[in-house]
Amino acid sequence: MSDGEYKISDVKGRFTMAVKDGRKLKDVNWSSGRILLSNKRIILASNQGKKTIPLSKITGLSGRNDANQNIAQVANYLGLKLGKDVMLVSAQDHDEFKQAFYKAVLNEKVIKAKHPAVEGGVVQDEKWEKARLKIEDDGVAAALQSGKFVLLSLDDISGMEKEKRTVDGEKQIVIQVQHVDGETSVETHLTGPKRVLMFLHAFLKEGEKRSQTNVDLSATDKEVLMGLYSGVSPFEIPAFTGQDVETVEETFERLIELDIVDKVRVRREVTLNARGRNIASEAMGEN
Repeated sequence: MSDGEYKISDVKGRFTMAVKDGRKLKDVNWSSGRILLSNKRIILASNQGKKTIPLSKITGLSGRNDANQNIAQVANYLGLKLGKDVMLVSAQDHDEFKQAFYKAVLNEKVIKAKHPAVEGGVVQDEKWEKARLKIEDDGVAAALQSGKFVLLSLDDISGMEKEKRTVDGEKQIVIQVQHVDGETSVETHLTGPKRVLMFLHAFLKEGEKRSQTNVDLSATDKEVLMGLYSGVSPFEIPAFTGQDVETVEETFERLIELDIVDKVRVRREVTLNARGRNIASEAMGEN
C-alpha cells in the first residue's frame, strides 16, 4: 500500500458491471472473489483478474437497478457510479461493508458545521466552524473547532433538508439535519466540499428512512403516542387514556415491535424515538 494508505475491510463477495458508458448491460454476470477496501481504493479480485477503483473516481452512489434478472436476485449491493459506468458490489455482510465504505470516504474529512442552528424551534446565533468527521457504529460524530462534540445518531434523525444558502459570503449547499440532542429537538447545519456532502447526505439519509411514518396504527396506538408526545409519563398513560394497565402494556409492546418507542425499563417505561415523534406529531395534526 502507498504512504498513508491503510486497510479498512477485506471480505468475500460478488461484483459486476451493470452500466457501461451510460447503457445498462443486458448480459450481467456476477464474479465471486475478495473485496478489499482501503482509505484510498477498492480492489475487486476474482479468478478473472483484479480491478482497482480509486475512491476519488467514485462520482456517486446509484439506487437499485432491478431491470436485469441477474441483478434482481441479489438482495443487497452497493452501486458505485464511476462516471458513466456503474459497478455493483455485494459483500457477504452488506451492512458491515457499507459502514466500512462510509468510513473510507468520510473519516477525517473536514467540513463546516453550525450547531445548534435551531434548538427547540428557536433559531440560534451560532457561527459556522470547522468540524472533523468520524463514522461511528450507528451515526456520524463531528468534532468542532471550538471543542464541541456533535453526534448525529441515525436513530435520532427525524428529517433532513438540503438547500443552497450563503455561508461566509458564498453560496453553498447546506444539509439541515433535524435530530435529538439529549431531550431537545435541534437542527445541525452542515456544509463543505461537494463530494464529501454527497456521501454524508447519503449516509444520514439512512437515519431519515428509519423515522418515516408510513405505518398503520389503531386509534388506541395513536392515543398512547399523543400522550407520550405531550409529556405524559409512561406510568400515567393508563389514567390519561382511560385504559387498563394490561391494554397499555400490550400497546407498548406493539409500538416497540414497530420501532416507534424504545424500551427503557423492563416494565412499562418507554420513550419516543425519532420515528415515534414524527408519527405522534402527525397524529396530533389529524385531530
